[in-house]
Amino acid sequence: MPKTTKSGTAKKSEIPSTLKRSDQKAQRTFAKAHDSALDSYGDEERANRTAWSAVKHTHEKVGDHWEPKEGGKKGPSDAQAAGGRGTGKKTKGGVDANATKEHLLKLAKKLDIRGRSDMKKKELVDAIQKANTKETAAARKKKSSKSSAKSSAKKK
Repeated sequence: MPKTTKSGTAKKSEIPSTLKRSDQKAQRTFAKAHDSALDSYGDEERANRTAWSAVKHTHEKVGDHWEPKEGGKKGPSDAQAAGGRGTGKKTKGGVDANATKEHLLKLAKKLDIRGRSDMKKKELVDAIQKANTKETAAARKKKSSKSSAKSSAKKK
């Protein structure tokens, strides 16, 4: 299903929730890459993988949303993204594992990760990934409880 409107903007109803909480560029990148890949490959799953790969080249996951990479850097965010589907490497869930330790420390501070100053770079990446997963789950739960409250109010 197309993710862009005729004017080229991302359809809010068609993009993943973490992107809805992100900037317009991340939304456009996902939507346009998805639609282009769907036209090329005709396979929804492959189009989704391609679209996420495009987002991860320009953005990194911070909490429950995506932000542009530090300094506008572009490129794969981890060994899995660099190698492609068959590498067998673990993805870091949108955390830019190739970022500097200083940048990762800033993100860890923003996410209020305890013990961050004593962590090695790999530990920071793992802790940020865990915090991101937790914040995304909380945001989805918050949204679903709002939806439940709205539908309950309509039934009354």
